[in-house]
Amino acid sequence: HPEKEGMFATTGVIFYLNDLKEVSEETGDAIKYICNHRVTKRVQLHTVLNPEAWTARDTYLKVEATILDEGDDEEISGDEDLKDNDIYKSLVGAISDSRPKTKEEKELSKTFSNLVEKQHELEEDVRFTRASVETLAVAPGNGGDGLWATIRLWQSFIEQRLVSRQNEMQMEFQEKLLAYLKKEKGISDKELPSAIGFDDLSPALQKEVQDLQKRMSVELQPMVLESTLAIQKILEAEDHTARCELLKHFVESEKKRLETKGLLKGMFAPGGGSGLTVEDDEIKDAKEEKDKMVADIKASLEEAKKDDKGGDNVGGSGSLIMDDEDAFQ
Repeated sequence: HPEKEGMFATTGVIFYLNDLKEVSEETGDAIKYICNHRVTKRVQLHTVLNPEAWTARDTYLKVEATILDEGDDEEISGDEDLKDNDIYKSLVGAISDSRPKTKEEKELSKTFSNLVEKQHELEEDVRFTRASVETLAVAPGNGGDGLWATIRLWQSFIEQRLVSRQNEMQMEFQEKLLAYLKKEKGISDKELPSAIGFDDLSPALQKEVQDLQKRMSVELQPMVLESTLAIQKILEAEDHTARCELLKHFVESEKKRLETKGLLKGMFAPGGGSGLTVEDDEIKDAKEEKDKMVADIKASLEEAKKDDKGGDNVGGSGSLIMDDEDAFQ
């Protein structure tokens, strides 16, 4: 939990280990093992049997839990051997094509389509392709058209958006650093070092580094929380319908964020006529934006919160949320 130490989610997943290779000798102990696994069922945790192991770290945590076996769940990440079977794919495809969409599935598809159009309108660096609208998977289960595939796709999207913003912020500083090395230090492109120490920077660039670290902490925190806790909330949803509604909520929130971004861009564009000026204190602006995002996500997720039963040492499902290609371009 981001705020409460020792608080765990009441809903988790089973990791089924397919393969384990020890590579400590080959990597000089830099990497111990390489694992290949798949995620199978969801589980409801009731109590942690050895909570002291969380601090001691001398063994695994042991829990009492119930495996949630809903009709649409199957395996969250799927069975690769089964999915690779052409006959299986054909059969699932034939059944899926004849199955009418539910109201929630239709609304999710429409909301996703609206988001994709807004992404292309604003020419977002990380965006879904228009072709992904027609192939969006919203059916129950984990088949090729199953909702779990779209949930994994959404998780990849928010992770890529985070990386893109992080790279963008770092690039701004790198350009200033290159200019400093070439102009002040007289270093040519061929002589540029692969790394440079903080003490070797000018006082102005040292302040730039410190400000960048603060900005990254403030601006990226809501995106980090979204990439982890939002997916956890989907795992906690009771059934396929609830998952559709939650995912639609997250898609709508992203569309609203882009609409706000578009309005701000228009206000500060030349000739925008807003009469406003941009403050020099970028860190203050970033913090205000972050606080608003966290407040919005908090408020909207409260609407989707469901009451779950929890045991000792396990937090309620509602306490977990605090914030806020194949199909990418």
